[in-house]
Amino acid sequence: MTAVAEPAERDPVWGHPSVARLLRVCRRLRQGDRKRPWLLDALLVATVLALFGLPDLLHGMGPVRHGHGGLSPAAVVAAQLGLAVPLLWRRRCPTAVFAVVAAVFVAQWSWNVWLHADIALFLALYSVARLAPLRRLPWAGAATVAALLLVVFRVSVVISPLIALFFLSSAATAATALGLAIRIGTAYLAALRERAARLEVERDQRSRLAAAAERTRVAREMHDIIGHHLAVIIGLADGGRYAAETRPQRGREALQLIGGTGRQALDELRRMLGVLREEQEQDPQLMPQPGVADLNALCARVRAAGPQVSYRTVGDWESLDRGRQLAVYRIAQEALTNTLKHAGADTRAQLTVAVEEAGVRVRVEDSGRPYDGDHPAEERPHNAEGQGIAGIRERAALYDGQVSAGRRPGGGWVVEATLAGPSLTGAAS
Repeated sequence: MTAVAEPAERDPVWGHPSVARLLRVCRRLRQGDRKRPWLLDALLVATVLALFGLPDLLHGMGPVRHGHGGLSPAAVVAAQLGLAVPLLWRRRCPTAVFAVVAAVFVAQWSWNVWLHADIALFLALYSVARLAPLRRLPWAGAATVAALLLVVFRVSVVISPLIALFFLSSAATAATALGLAIRIGTAYLAALRERAARLEVERDQRSRLAAAAERTRVAREMHDIIGHHLAVIIGLADGGRYAAETRPQRGREALQLIGGTGRQALDELRRMLGVLREEQEQDPQLMPQPGVADLNALCARVRAAGPQVSYRTVGDWESLDRGRQLAVYRIAQEALTNTLKHAGADTRAQLTVAVEEAGVRVRVEDSGRPYDGDHPAEERPHNAEGQGIAGIRERAALYDGQVSAGRRPGGGWVVEATLAGPSLTGAAS
């Protein structure tokens, strides 16, 4: 892959020392102009008076026909100041400055006086094109054309009117075009800066959303792993405590199962934390996530805690992709954990995994707590939905699935999740 060339490599002009110095000077001028905008305008006025006003006073540049048209040096200086000084306010009120300069320009040429400081008219026209509302530019252009026609009429005795009109209109067009070009370039750069700022904000928002989604995913995994294994451990510990007095052998078996369940929980936590590390020492492919094949072991752990759990599958579950197999396992794990926590150890549960053409369906139903006399013992509130059911809904939503949970006729609880969409690996590909 070819590396992208730097600007200096693409165009040697940008790497030239003179161009680099010029760019540095321009940057410094912009910085100084932002700090003291009046200073540059004052420098512009001083330059106009020095370069274009002094020659008229020193060399007697006056009317086209005779002298200064009867104007005294003081009047000439006043005309020069009337042309140049208004430029100090050309940024704050460019239209008004243009009107003043144009009025002085027309009055001066009405007296048949030609001054080099007349260049101020083009500077004022540039300021209108650069800074004033665009709707005012046509009026400024029309006023400039009228003023230049007066100039053409006055100089027609010494130069061809067409030549005079050509050069004067070219100067006015250049001033207008330069003002519009800088205006468009400035607006374009401002739009680019605004877009860059907006993209930066959007990037930060995406980062925060991604971090929030990752925290939610980690919390869901931690809840599924720790919640399930702790529920099994608590069930085994309660059963072992009662069995230790009458059947010590059963107590020792419960302790062994508790140890095995704890080690399995620790292994799953290590696997999950290993995936979250930025630099993994092991390939994640060597640490597979649980799937449908692990449901037998899951049911065995729950049975060891007391409940009677039966499990059956319908369809070709081996054709399910990895993601759906993990979702099926976690949904069944959470539903059985809820059965163990809420229905207790003396309950019966049925786990069914059905793979169909439209997707895969997971159903877990239990018989609830046993009856105590004529009334059933306390069961889960019908409208209660903790993190477990919420996690099941989130996992099902990843595959456009739906979840239903509630009491079943005759007592107990049923949770059913359907993962919609393509469920088979071949269909997914």
